[in-house]
Amino acid sequence: MKQDVYTISELAHEFGITTRTIRYYEEVGLLSPQRAGESGQRLYDRRDRTRLKLILRGKRFGFTLQEIKEMIDLYNVDPGQKEQLRRTIAYGDRRIAEIEEMIRDLTLLKEELLEFRRRFTAMLEEGEGATGCEKR
Repeated sequence: MKQDVYTISELAHEFGITTRTIRYYEEVGLLSPQRAGESGQRLYDRRDRTRLKLILRGKRFGFTLQEIKEMIDLYNVDPGQKEQLRRTIAYGDRRIAEIEEMIRDLTLLKEELLEFRRRFTAMLEEGEGATGCEKR
């Protein structure tokens, strides 16, 4: 059976992040734990745990914290979740386009490096070595 309440240390350990990261997410309004006792210990419920899981997934996909907050907050104001889904698709499409551009850039960089490698290998085979670069 899953827990109903989690401490900041338990969540940090479970998700492999620091307690400072969790406190930051709280500071920017992504999480809102309850405070317990005089010590004010943070206690997170299942909802907070789920939100943290979504935050980390969103970060892995490259979304900004503001985008993640907007997508998560839409869940609470859009019972049918249609606007949340539309917004998530729009952000996802933009991110896919960014990734495709990165792939194109990396492919060009790879081709350029392979061309230099071919040239340098040919220079070594011809016996020119490093001084061959100065002659040109």
